[in-house]
Amino acid sequence: MALLQISEPGMAPAPHQRRLAVGIDLGTTNSLVAAVRSGVAEVLPDEQGRVLLPSAVHYRPDGTASIGHDALAQRAGDPRNTIVSVKRLMGRGRRDLAAELRYDLVDATDARATGDTVRLSTAAGVKTPVEVSAEILATLRQRAEDSLGDDLVGAVITVPAYFDDAQRQATKDAAQLAGLNVLRLLNEPTAAAVAYGLDHGVEGTYAVYDLGGGTFDVSILRLTHGVFEVLATGGDTALGGDDFDARLADLAMKAAAVTPDQFSDAEHARLDAHARATKEELSDALLVDLAFEAAGVHRHATISRDAFAAATKDLVDRTLAAAARALRDAKLQVADIAGVVLVGGATRMPQVRAAVERYFGKPPLIDLDPDRVVALGAAMQAHALAGNRAADGDEWLLLDVIPLSLGVETMGGLAEKIIARNATIPVARAQEFTTFKDGQTAMAIHVVQGERELVSDCRSLARFELRGIPPMTAGAARIRVTYQVDADGLLSVSAREMTSNVEAHIAVKPSYGLGDEEVARMLQDSFGSADSDMRVRALREQQVEAERIVDATEAALAADAALLDDAQIDRIRCHIDAVRRVGSGSDHNAIKDAIDALAHGTERFAELRMDASVRRALAGKRLDEIA
Repeated sequence: MALLQISEPGMAPAPHQRRLAVGIDLGTTNSLVAAVRSGVAEVLPDEQGRVLLPSAVHYRPDGTASIGHDALAQRAGDPRNTIVSVKRLMGRGRRDLAAELRYDLVDATDARATGDTVRLSTAAGVKTPVEVSAEILATLRQRAEDSLGDDLVGAVITVPAYFDDAQRQATKDAAQLAGLNVLRLLNEPTAAAVAYGLDHGVEGTYAVYDLGGGTFDVSILRLTHGVFEVLATGGDTALGGDDFDARLADLAMKAAAVTPDQFSDAEHARLDAHARATKEELSDALLVDLAFEAAGVHRHATISRDAFAAATKDLVDRTLAAAARALRDAKLQVADIAGVVLVGGATRMPQVRAAVERYFGKPPLIDLDPDRVVALGAAMQAHALAGNRAADGDEWLLLDVIPLSLGVETMGGLAEKIIARNATIPVARAQEFTTFKDGQTAMAIHVVQGERELVSDCRSLARFELRGIPPMTAGAARIRVTYQVDADGLLSVSAREMTSNVEAHIAVKPSYGLGDEEVARMLQDSFGSADSDMRVRALREQQVEAERIVDATEAALAADAALLDDAQIDRIRCHIDAVRRVGSGSDHNAIKDAIDALAHGTERFAELRMDASVRRALAGKRLDEIA
């Protein structure tokens, strides 16, 4: 019988006590659960001894569902009610849905949305991706409790490193629905590095290349004296084993001279299953025969390993491009990498392993099962977070990072970064802003995510307002905006006016997250558009400054024009007109020159206003009162 922790909250368990916690790899194709038993992390099998649980759910008209192998067996006969690869829909919105409707997802005619949340029509009613994932997680929770003999205190659940805030929150919601207490959301490559590092006792800088069923991640980590420090992360959440399956299915259709519109839903589902099996066979064989049906007619295609490699070369190249970006972010060269850990079943493809070896100049490390290594690392982290005492010398520290920058919108539609990508989490950063208009009593806070300079090129995460700011002249208020990212990578934002202590805050929980293609595009665009972005930012900044100085000068003239003669007023208004004229143009240097001319042309006016202000302050006072 398992012994449970019974000490008071905050107290460490006694040496003979163990709190039961597990690591869960919630995958696109397969999911696993692992735990530390007798000091060793191991993947937990089901009653038939199978450790992989297919990430598939089949819904029946009576409202019940089958999960895993049983669900997958129903797919060919009832594809519309069998949901697979649901991970690609987690935290995503209605506008992202169409791009993901391939053979393995519910058809668009059966998909509905309330607001931005995707909802899928099934025989058991409308289901969200969160609910589908919760079915898978609940099955894994039950497997763990049956294997370990007692209830769980919590779980560490892994997510792609490139999952954004909404996708992470959706994963956490699914776990809660499944009755799991989430101890931590852990990036998949980081979990793999933990498993490999603790199992082998290695030190140095390593790359983790994680090609799963639906996503690709790459992380660069430094392992030193029990500290796992993530230096940089990258990836492409629109790329995974499913995409390789689709290319192989295309090869088969081309060889058999058929088109996608000739397939029924069931035939599409069967072709996809055959393509996945053929992909796996090509890891050992040079030629594989693929038999399938289209329009009720038996078809046949012979697929060679070389043809498959040629058809997927661009996909492999995309993974290496992401690896190169991660190395640049970490300020490292390929020669600095001590080893490359392969993660994910898709890394078994020979063309992937060969490409990784060519790029990094050394054979990848494959001595840990790529299907299991993420779950094993998550189990080790869960064991530690549950408060179980580590063996002497086994203490270790994990330092992870956020994948994309977080910022706020400023005047002119500019994105001001508060927390830069690859910042170590948990992290908190604050920056002070001010008001733009005289007497401004409220400020809208727009939270954005991305690497571009303009808000329009980033993704909106949340909006809220800070109200009750005391009326002041423009620029006098001090609004401190604080961003906090917790250990799960989830964001909260607060804003406080420092003189009055008026405060507003929000826990960022968007109704849907970044689309796969959007996440992959964000960093690509940031590199390709860096020069033009900086030019646009410089222009916007000068335009905002032009508007500010014109408003301030107009306000000064309205208050103290009597200090000037008509000629002086005319000269100042000519400068104002010049700023307004060039302010709508695209030459930021011309705008700056006009602003400088206006500032220089109003220097005497500023002196006269200062003198008048001093005279008013001193009027009627004796010298000893001033002293």
